[in-house]
Amino acid sequence: MQDQTLPVLMPDHPEPEIHTDPAAAVARLEALYNQATAFLARHFSAAVTGGKPASRVRAFYPEIRLTVTSHAHIDSRLSFGHVSGPGTYATTVTRPDLFRNYLTQQIGLLVQNHGVAVQIGPSDTPIPVHFAVIGHPDVIIPQEGVLDFSLRDVFDVPDLSTTSDDIVNGDRTRNDDGSIPLAPFTAQRVDYSLARLSHYTATDPTHFQNHVLFTNYQFYVDEFEAIGRAALADPDSGYTAFVATGNQVITTADGALIQPAKMPQMPTYHLKRADGNGITLVNIGVGPSNAKTATDHIAVLRPHAWLMVGHCAGLRNSQSLGDFCLAHAYLREDHVLDDDLPIWVPIPALAEIQIALQEAVAEVTRLDGYELKRIMRTGTVATIDNRNWELRDQSGPVKRLSQSRAIALDMESATIAANGFRFRVPYGTLLCISDKPLHGELKLPGMASDFYRTQVARHLQIGVRAMERLREMPLGRIHSRKLRSFEETAFL
Repeated sequence: MQDQTLPVLMPDHPEPEIHTDPAAAVARLEALYNQATAFLARHFSAAVTGGKPASRVRAFYPEIRLTVTSHAHIDSRLSFGHVSGPGTYATTVTRPDLFRNYLTQQIGLLVQNHGVAVQIGPSDTPIPVHFAVIGHPDVIIPQEGVLDFSLRDVFDVPDLSTTSDDIVNGDRTRNDDGSIPLAPFTAQRVDYSLARLSHYTATDPTHFQNHVLFTNYQFYVDEFEAIGRAALADPDSGYTAFVATGNQVITTADGALIQPAKMPQMPTYHLKRADGNGITLVNIGVGPSNAKTATDHIAVLRPHAWLMVGHCAGLRNSQSLGDFCLAHAYLREDHVLDDDLPIWVPIPALAEIQIALQEAVAEVTRLDGYELKRIMRTGTVATIDNRNWELRDQSGPVKRLSQSRAIALDMESATIAANGFRFRVPYGTLLCISDKPLHGELKLPGMASDFYRTQVARHLQIGVRAMERLREMPLGRIHSRKLRSFEETAFL
């Protein structure tokens, strides 16, 4: 319970400003956010050294607000950047420096499509001090028990009761003040995920790129570093830096990287471009829980697309180790998203992603048309939550796999695709067969052929090339209507 008896100390609370220039609107968001977090950081440092303040200390997230009064038809070729009808729309904002390009684009489309101005000012949502001090490295964070007062008696702390996915899950259509959500995530939900990303990946959220590859096999990390170094050696590649775990940054092909003594739960690497349209690789390890955790938090960065490129079990006798499986559908037996996205919800394949992946396979393998069928099959990918499913009675699982027409099985792909659907992030899956448990070909030493090793090396190259193809789309991103429900937030 927070101490409500203390007077409240707050920074100046300026009146909202009206903007039609999106760049100026974002600049105002940055000014308000910087003022608020600097105020909290300053008073937090004073409390650490000088003891409990005589007042509660509070500052607020900035917000974007706009009112639309007309039913006039607007250009709806894009699936975002417009509202569905008259009303007042609002969202709180955090880290406007990190989201500058995104916010500028989204605000610009609203101003252009509806001919209205946006209102930029402080919200009534307090900034938790935990999130405010993250951007101030000069602030000393004391160890647990050092302070002689309860932090929550003086400062606002994260409130998990209001940090949820109720907007993206369709459970919330109005803010507390009656306005309509303008964005899929509130500022506090975004801050929560930014903090988690730093913890799980050991890289700062500022390094994440707009195109994200997920893998479940360490070999892809080594291959990604090799691809990154080759890109840095090519002055025409457009890539400017490679970032490894621990925020190690190299800008030349021969830059030195040191293996950390302790690896994070999800080692992450970034091949960067100046415009943010590079590629991030996340080694999520094995299992749907990790897959959900990673995508839950990366989603707040509003990536343009994410793809799963990992290993799987082939389910057809006609397949060989090293063959590729392009998912056109998913059998969801991962169970981690059942409460957020019921299993009766279909997860459709996205044409732009499917085409980019198939064309990338053809380009890298130099096979096309009928010949491409030698190494790639399209169909249903099954995702389960039991790594040792082979040890159970085979009659049940095998029958379901056969009835679903599944061609491959793993523990991550359907989770990543389902969370992509839930968060409106375009998704896709291209897997490489590493074993065939139904046909006696298990993951044992010495079984991998030269073909298999070659295909694994090509696999990540295909993922990278597919992302580069997607980058060339209009507006530099996909905006599939398949991912949008009846009543959507204007921000993508």
